[in-house]
Amino acid sequence: MLRSARVSVALVFFIHGVIVANWLSRIPAVQRDLRLPSGVLGLCLLGASAGAFAAIVGLPRVLIRFGSARVTTWSSFALCAVLPLPGLARGTTSLAAALVVYGACAGAMDVAMNTQAVDVERAYRRPVMVAFHALFSFGGMVGAIMGGLAAARDVAPRVHLLAVAVLLAMATALATRRLLPDDPEAVAAPDVSLDAIRPLVALGIIAFCILFGEGAMSDWGAVYLTSYTGQGAAAAGYAVFSLTMAGGRLAGDWLRGRVGSVLLVRLGGALAGLGLGAGLVMGGVGPTLVGYACAGAGFSTIFPITLSAAGHKLAPRSQTGVAAVTAIGYVAFLAGPPAIGMLADRVTLRVALGLTVILSLTAAALAGSARDADAELAAARHRATREAVG
Repeated sequence: MLRSARVSVALVFFIHGVIVANWLSRIPAVQRDLRLPSGVLGLCLLGASAGAFAAIVGLPRVLIRFGSARVTTWSSFALCAVLPLPGLARGTTSLAAALVVYGACAGAMDVAMNTQAVDVERAYRRPVMVAFHALFSFGGMVGAIMGGLAAARDVAPRVHLLAVAVLLAMATALATRRLLPDDPEAVAAPDVSLDAIRPLVALGIIAFCILFGEGAMSDWGAVYLTSYTGQGAAAAGYAVFSLTMAGGRLAGDWLRGRVGSVLLVRLGGALAGLGLGAGLVMGGVGPTLVGYACAGAGFSTIFPITLSAAGHKLAPRSQTGVAAVTAIGYVAFLAGPPAIGMLADRVTLRVALGLTVILSLTAAALAGSARDADAELAAARHRATREAVG
């Protein structure tokens, strides 16, 4: 049963990645079809962010009442159902409304599936969280390929997204059948107090630092390469960053089991900060690509570990910790790109990206706050051993 639950959660993460990437890959086509100026499109896209943030903040109470298994299932089907809506929009207002609904469903699924992942990790009594995020990354790659093929064949977004929604709804029906049932201890647990949430501050800062960096690299990494090293290397830069992040997540749980969460966060933050910093200082295609690779590998495990630590810290009310850290991370991911852009206007893009270096090293300095992830798993293993002996 436990192995089946792990596979189910992994498939849900993969499906989420496929959905998000399919939509992102069709944004240019929607903009073209609706003839939207970039500024208007940006405001519409903020609707998705607003919907996601509202869902993340409000979801813990829903999870407490109905449990992560049911909410993961409902939100997964809901996201499939609303995926075609942006492609069906006929104007700015309908697109903005569609994206608010899409963002709310995506945010709800994000928190619910990560809460379910923490529950599975607690039941396994060993690290498995990072591998789930690896499946999300690979789902994103598959979704990007699907979207790219649809765009190359000039398939209308409404047709493409509807077909993807139907396909993934069928996959969701299979993926969610074996999710882990809710723990009676979690259902009966008292509400989390403000004093209990305060220890999450350091984890929230780590999440902010890392997702700020991920957002900055996603939006400005290619621009920097184009400006400083030529057009040809731009696509290679994001590919290197994405591949090293996916590879790091594949190896993340194995590394976490060997060196522990604290050391892995510390090494990851240092690798990202020092590697990217050296690449920015040295300049040139080679050093810059190496810096991007260091950033991808360094970032890869840190956010999943912060979610795991937050969930274990507030166990059995893990959903509150997951939601709090996710909300902070969303703010950072959204704030990172415009902050880098405004700073680049005053200095240079090279110097502005140095802020990512500083934040990466800050995350490394706060790595000690991730120890709860390992402590809870060790305690669970100890309890299991005592029960087996007794």
